[in-house]
Amino acid sequence: QVKLIESGGGSVQAGGSLTLSCAASGESFSAFAMAWFRRAPGKEREFVAAITWALDRTSIEDSVKGRFIISGDSTKNTMYLQMNNLKPEDTATYYCAADDQHWTRVAGFYDWWGQGIQVTVSS
Repeated sequence: QVKLIESGGGSVQAGGSLTLSCAASGESFSAFAMAWFRRAPGKEREFVAAITWALDRTSIEDSVKGRFIISGDSTKNTMYLQMNNLKPEDTATYYCAADDQHWTRVAGFYDWWGQGIQVTVSS
């Protein structure tokens, strides 16, 4: 059984930084791609960033491009999201997701999900 566990969330002031981690476990874990999504209060879940497990391709949502960096360490089965120059509109619950077949921004294709972690940015 695959488990994804997020860590690194918290509260920061605008302009600050946080780095989220997503640790994957499970004997059968073998992802093709991993991604970060977020859901702000009263809003739909949205794509943030994705990376192939081979670490040879990334995709970043325009609203965070230039501020967020996605990376991974396949030796540790861990994916990261470095978030810089955070804005109040980045406040959301952030979710880690993984899939073993697709390269996509569509949440419905991802098979495995973390429980979510809160990021709060104050102005």
